[in-house]
Amino acid sequence: MTPRGLQLHDRCAKLLFVAALASIVFVAPGCHPANSARGVVDRFIDQYYVAIDLKAAEPFCTGLALDKLHKEMTLIGNQKIDENTRKPVVHYKLTAERDATDHIEFLFRATIDVPEGGTFNRNWLITARKDADTWKVSNFDDYE
Repeated sequence: MTPRGLQLHDRCAKLLFVAALASIVFVAPGCHPANSARGVVDRFIDQYYVAIDLKAAEPFCTGLALDKLHKEMTLIGNQKIDENTRKPVVHYKLTAERDATDHIEFLFRATIDVPEGGTFNRNWLITARKDADTWKVSNFDDYE
């Protein structure tokens, strides 16, 4: 390779490295720390709305949210969600966030695609409250 070719190769390698680094930096803000309000809310959504695993959503809840979860568990009874259950495909995005003195409210817009059942949209209003040093979901609701 000629000196000019080596310079071009080095320059391309540097640009490729910078582009890769930039893509990592721009993706990273989407990942929220485990003990942040948004991080806890995202994990709650993953368990409650996406995996439909109420027991797995339980550790992320407190107060009214925990009461709602337990009531729903009672209503469902022994009905199991397993690998044979047709689970919907759920996509969601944050549309609003309101920070108050003692809690943060998140509003999400979800698109839910039920296999052989159609697609519909829902709004999720989820409130996170700091319980001692840990963020927990203190309330949640969904509506059209």
